[in-house]
Amino acid sequence: MPVKKILVVDDSPTERHFMVDLLTKNGYQVVTAESGEEGVTTAKAEKPDLIIMDVVMPGLNGYQATRTLTRDESTKHIPVLMCTSKGQETDKIWGLRQGAQDYLVKPVNPEELLAKISAL
Repeated sequence: MPVKKILVVDDSPTERHFMVDLLTKNGYQVVTAESGEEGVTTAKAEKPDLIIMDVVMPGLNGYQATRTLTRDESTKHIPVLMCTSKGQETDKIWGLRQGAQDYLVKPVNPEELLAKISAL
């Protein structure tokens, strides 16, 4: 199924703006959330085709939010792409174990991000 609507979950206004700008210019509809909790709520309400999830956020972090989403009947079919500054191999393995489909390290290469979205 082609990705049309993407939920970007990131507590950084700069990162959200960058993602929204990049994704809308490439034809995607984008919704945003500023926290893990808001991301879970928004995913359930909006039913996006893909979730791009930051890890380091206050409250519910990206690992916890991903685990919540991938274990919930209403959202477990939505792929999660982790996009974070946490670049250690152990961080990546942990993210994938929480149910993430893929893992990107910031700063994001726009071409790489778009290629990963196309590959889903």
